[in-house]
Amino acid sequence: MPRSPGGPEWSTFRLRFGAWLLLVSFPLVVPGSAWPRWDFAQIAQTAEKRYARLGPTQGRIQSWSEMLQGERNLPEQEQLKAVNRYFNQQLDFQDDARIWHQNDYWATPVEALIKAAGDCEDYALAKYFSLRQLGIPSDKLRITYVKALTQNQAHMVLTYYSSPGAEPLVLDNLIGEIRPASQRKDLLPVYAFNAEGLYLPGKPGSQRSGDSKKLSRWQDVLQKMQAEGFAVGDG
Repeated sequence: MPRSPGGPEWSTFRLRFGAWLLLVSFPLVVPGSAWPRWDFAQIAQTAEKRYARLGPTQGRIQSWSEMLQGERNLPEQEQLKAVNRYFNQQLDFQDDARIWHQNDYWATPVEALIKAAGDCEDYALAKYFSLRQLGIPSDKLRITYVKALTQNQAHMVLTYYSSPGAEPLVLDNLIGEIRPASQRKDLLPVYAFNAEGLYLPGKPGSQRSGDSKKLSRWQDVLQKMQAEGFAVGDG
């Protein structure tokens, strides 16, 4: 369960080096590496074969491709705003039980766009992968589990660190504006992860129950994206 108010601050998160096992067991992701350009024409063809039953594919994938192309050479802050705005506008928030008839399903960006819907994990994942494709290093991005205090429930956001010691910016579907973590008193951080590993509050060797299950879903998403035609690493 997420901790009560007065728990860990955003700045107390440390990398648990044991999380490198995640990378050893699934070597698609190379920490900090630049990703090859995605071939959206091939991705669209693959999606048409895999996901035609879900809804129209071509237009939504083309829209995503055009957004990324338009933002490719802009400063990181502008890329953050564009990606955050794009997915907040494209996806209608719905829970997994309604979309996928499952309690907890992590959709790839393609699946979410075809459905035009997602839950908080789907927003955060789509933003993470988009910003990585635009060239932002993985060590600046963390998929972060929080407790949304107003809703009194678990939630997921994407956080961006301009430097290792910087205050993170929060990309969220609950509030469209990107704000520094200090201005998000409604969110209580629990733990975070990215291609580098698992970030936990307190001692680097600590671990929360349930982390391995969540990270296995992360691996599942990477595998599905590879099957969809995405290069999500340079290996």
